Amino acid sequence: MKQPSQIRNIAIIAHVDHGKTTLVDAMLKQSRIFRENQQVAERVMDSNELERERGITILSKNTAIEYKGIKINIVDTPGHADFGGEVERVMNMVDGVLLLVDAVEGPMPQTRFVLRKALERGHKAIVVVNKIDRPNARPDEVVNETFDLFVDLGATDEQADFSVIYASAIKGWAGTEPDRLADTLEPLFERIVADLPAPDVDPSGPTQLQATLMGYDEYKGKIVIGRLNSGTIRRNQNVLWMRADGTSQPLKVAQVFTHRGLNRIEVEEAAAGDIIALTGLGDVGIGDTIADPDDPRPLPPIKVEEPTLRVTIGVNTSPFAGREGKYVTSRKLRERLYLEAAKDVALRVSDTDSPDVFLVAGRGELHLGIMIENMRREGYEFQVSKPEVIMKRIDGQLCEPFETVEIEVTSEHQGAVVELLGQRKGRMQDMQIREDGMVFLQYLVPTRGLIGFRQQFLTATRGEGVMNTLFAGYEPYVGEIQTRNFGSLIAWESGVATTYGLHAAQDRGQLFIEPNTEVYEGMIVGQHIRETDLEVNVCKKKQLTNFRAAGSDEALRLEPPRKMSLDDAIEYLADDELLEVTPVAFRLRKRYLTKSERKRAQAVKKEG
Repeated sequence: MKQPSQIRNIAIIAHVDHGKTTLVDAMLKQSRIFRENQQVAERVMDSNELERERGITILSKNTAIEYKGIKINIVDTPGHADFGGEVERVMNMVDGVLLLVDAVEGPMPQTRFVLRKALERGHKAIVVVNKIDRPNARPDEVVNETFDLFVDLGATDEQADFSVIYASAIKGWAGTEPDRLADTLEPLFERIVADLPAPDVDPSGPTQLQATLMGYDEYKGKIVIGRLNSGTIRRNQNVLWMRADGTSQPLKVAQVFTHRGLNRIEVEEAAAGDIIALTGLGDVGIGDTIADPDDPRPLPPIKVEEPTLRVTIGVNTSPFAGREGKYVTSRKLRERLYLEAAKDVALRVSDTDSPDVFLVAGRGELHLGIMIENMRREGYEFQVSKPEVIMKRIDGQLCEPFETVEIEVTSEHQGAVVELLGQRKGRMQDMQIREDGMVFLQYLVPTRGLIGFRQQFLTATRGEGVMNTLFAGYEPYVGEIQTRNFGSLIAWESGVATTYGLHAAQDRGQLFIEPNTEVYEGMIVGQHIRETDLEVNVCKKKQLTNFRAAGSDEALRLEPPRKMSLDDAIEYLADDELLEVTPVAFRLRKRYLTKSERKRAQAVKKEG
């Protein structure tokens, strides 16, 4: 067992894509965790399939290395603000942070978010200026901007007096001067051991651990991960499970694990200060305390910011229901959603008046979209509504969530972006023209106005614009926002789409489907060029005759259909539309499938 003075617990925090996971890769390789001939994947910490596909970290994960007799527990955290719940709870079990900042981009919106969480916990930081080998690197300006950020966030004098390491994570180089890098990460390891504190724990006190992360193993079941704040814990020890609501229950620890590299090593006993994993604790949830039955001392529950966006998720009611999914009942859906809420403290799940529909609230479209994609891959079939913001009454006034939006565009696209944000009730906060000709814009925009904005932004900037958002708080409701200036093309009968039918429909807008796609009445098959919806017959077949006109047999030309990702499909939805999600496909549809039902619903809405 390591003594607390021989342990450092650190989190690596940064804006998305600034190189956190790549740095962890380099630290693991240089600490001789892997065999000389072992094949190691890039971004080895991004073990989740979705993380590898999207190139982002979604779940916090921990590993451990040893340097000169000091054990360094490292937690790799997400950089995207939608997964801020992961960052907030991790801060409970570390004693210091490595703040990664890109040597070209400098501090970004989510750098502010993750750093604020670390400073609130009183943690000290080492600033790592990463990607120092990039051609346009500006290390001095980036360090100054980072210092200004510390001051803006109310850092103490001790916190603002941070050490700076310059690094190229991809090459595994680091140094204390930007132009003098060692060909190893030795300078970084030295600074971690010297500057970041050992855990402040009580080795001789009663057992006390807070469940901070959850894992799962097919054979061991649920794995509870957290830092042991006090005392020791051993295999087969009797403990008390103390819930956030004040109730408690006796349990027995089955196994105790510590971390080494990417592996969990089973031990007989672990001491205070180490980040450990426990099995045999049943339904223990995030934020619950594992304590000594003879001297139970609960830890304060983990507090995270409230969700700002919600959707309804319900049993699939389309004509294709049950054909493609493995789990299709409301019971299975409810179990899965509440299991997700137990693992993700930033997610809220609640029942509705209908037993087949559940209300799910999260931090943003990406947060909810990742959960939906994971469920789809697991075999669940369900339908999702358009995301809507969660309003609040503050001092009797109706308020809605706002986001800080930072955008980089070329000067030729600046006008289009300013016009789009103006339509969505955005307020410009700052505008700068940089030396390279790029225009930097900062806006305060209602979260409602950003739903469905990404696709329009990419179209307006021809894919060259860069946009980052960060939750800014609640402000008074700003009135109606027109976020969608198009309608949908709706299939007016069930059947199989034909080239002839699609050719006739493509003049009315942009199609989403190909010939031979099976459709049903009320399914959305394309985007209308006008603001109203239009029923089209995509199953129409050409009438055969005995006559042949010149040119009648020429092949009909179809424009390639627009292929949408799951995120695009969620963004597309209108208030009266749903997204049918199955393991095989996802389909856009109207909430009411027949024309008569839609007319009746519109009449009721007008009367209301």
